[in-house]
Amino acid sequence: MIAKCKTCGMEVTRSLKELTNNKLLNNNDGQDYVPKGYYVKSDGVFMDQQESIILIHKEDLVNSNYHSNERRLNGCCGYDGLDGMNRICLQNHEIGTEYSDCWMSHKIALNLDCIDII
Repeated sequence: MIAKCKTCGMEVTRSLKELTNNKLLNNNDGQDYVPKGYYVKSDGVFMDQQESIILIHKEDLVNSNYHSNERRLNGCCGYDGLDGMNRICLQNHEIGTEYSDCWMSHKIALNLDCIDII
């Protein structure tokens, strides 16, 4: 699977495999939630919100930047993602949210309303 920005078509992930063994997910604070090279599709509920997303390892995100709205970039040791999507493609289109603060497991949540999957 490769994710592309739905607006401009830019690839925003490396080629990833679906993780079929949920025992490999790591919910420990400060550690990577999804192993590198894999993705997990949410069941429709994530961080107490109804959201359709794909979770990936931070290093599997490509062609992206942080949001230009600094209010979206809150966190103490990383990004907590509590103020909306904080990742954009290189053409400045919102694609998802980075969760990388010290009090949570680290992951990128790509919003399925903002990306296409090939």
